[in-house]
Amino acid sequence: MRAEAASAALPWWKGAAIYQIYPRSFQDSNGDGIGDLPGITQRLPHVASLGVDAIWISPFFVSPMKDFGYDVADYCDVDPIFGTLADFDALVARAHELGLKVLIDQVYSHTSDEHPWFAESRSDRTNPKHDWFVWADAKPDGSPPSNWQSVFGGPAWTWDARRGQYYLHNFLSSQPQLNLHNPQAQQAVLDVMRFWLERGVDGFRIDALNFAMHDPELRDNPPAPATDRQRTRPFDFQLKKYNQSHPDIPAFIERIRALTDEFDGVFTVAEVGGDEAEREMKAFTEGDARLNSAYGFNFLYADKLTAGAICAALAQWPDERGTGWPSWAFENHDAPRAVSRWWSAGERDAAARMKALLLASLRGNIILYYGEELGLTQVEIPFEQLHDPEAIANWPLTLSRDGARTPMPWSTSAPNAGFTSGEPWLPVGEENARRAVDGQEDRADSLLNHTRAMLALRNANPALHHGSVARCETLDGIFLIERQAPGQTIRCLFNLGAEGAPIPHDLGQGHVLATVNNATAEILPPYGAMVIEL
Repeated sequence: MRAEAASAALPWWKGAAIYQIYPRSFQDSNGDGIGDLPGITQRLPHVASLGVDAIWISPFFVSPMKDFGYDVADYCDVDPIFGTLADFDALVARAHELGLKVLIDQVYSHTSDEHPWFAESRSDRTNPKHDWFVWADAKPDGSPPSNWQSVFGGPAWTWDARRGQYYLHNFLSSQPQLNLHNPQAQQAVLDVMRFWLERGVDGFRIDALNFAMHDPELRDNPPAPATDRQRTRPFDFQLKKYNQSHPDIPAFIERIRALTDEFDGVFTVAEVGGDEAEREMKAFTEGDARLNSAYGFNFLYADKLTAGAICAALAQWPDERGTGWPSWAFENHDAPRAVSRWWSAGERDAAARMKALLLASLRGNIILYYGEELGLTQVEIPFEQLHDPEAIANWPLTLSRDGARTPMPWSTSAPNAGFTSGEPWLPVGEENARRAVDGQEDRADSLLNHTRAMLALRNANPALHHGSVARCETLDGIFLIERQAPGQTIRCLFNLGAEGAPIPHDLGQGHVLATVNNATAEILPPYGAMVIEL
């Protein structure tokens, strides 16, 4: 195929489709109601059948699970609820057999307060790890060293009587901030990365990387300007100028890249959120000595999907030497399911089909969240069943992340939709159970098979897979993205609305590669779309 020939000179990850797995919720193999690594291994053929290039597995490391794995107590071992290191090795081997790369999360901005590094650091002010975390004296009146606020609500400082000092935590108080200004702490996390590379992983998604360093002078953050958005946390009232986004982070990133370059084909992608996300994503991926890619929250927290937002996001990443390579996600474990955020119940089936093609049309890597191929919706979780610490702390103003972390439905007839033989840690949700894999597998018109077709379309056409963006605009109600690669130009036409839209004559001419929701060369029905090779 021409796409294969055109892609041969590219690294495997350039233009890749990546499938995110939240391990608690994918497949339970032992009946305890919690998904695990053997369960993932069991279901890898389904993932491979989609046509994706890699899986990204959210944290499965030893953890007290106060933030469900993003509070790591041992970076180099598997939490018993998920299995063992041998189970992980078996997962990697099976994924590689199926042609899937394996990416794992790394959480370097903070640890759990149960991590041995923190236990030693807090023991006194002179131990070998005394400055591996961010410690500071109280102000003369006993108040915290700065006005910094945590993401999950309340001050970002907690008093520790053992040292008679405050420690910093940008998230939960049980997630103390690593001091990555310290070269020894930096080396320790690089050694963690080497451990997993030597175990055969193919890359890393690096969590909250722009929180990795703080202002050593501990200057107060300035207040944020007034906004029409509701502020649900003290964190929202500040510009996060000093507790994150430190200018020394790129130098640490260069140490990461130097390590990954010792291994073949390793892919690194940073999660970057916040007020300075665009600038930081550029800095973290600039040139050939930093990370391969970054993704932000352009679409993850958007309450509607607009042509302007899409074009603005793509314009941030022009096809120019020295500019990094983006990654895009419409859904993940931190955001409500996109179909529930963007469309009413009656629109979702058609809109989800259009959304699958739109994601496949974006320049960059694309990330599918488990169950997105089935059209899973946000499940309403009652307060008494919540696990998400942010939702519990800010109830009812913060929409629970648990509603997007519900179990994957595999069977329309099995108890708990085939996820577990026990009591699932979160409810499956009746609507999502009806969208189970086995109910969609043999239906040619199912969203599952449509998603496979859209990924195959992307993989078969170099302009879609890795080409540049030649046009991105709206004309007479039609949203248009034009992609180019040597020898190929492809035009993608979308109707983002619930009313039919006629196609101007000159836009719809060419060789039709795909249509969505009964689109024709003359009209795009509600949420209709069409791909044309010019």
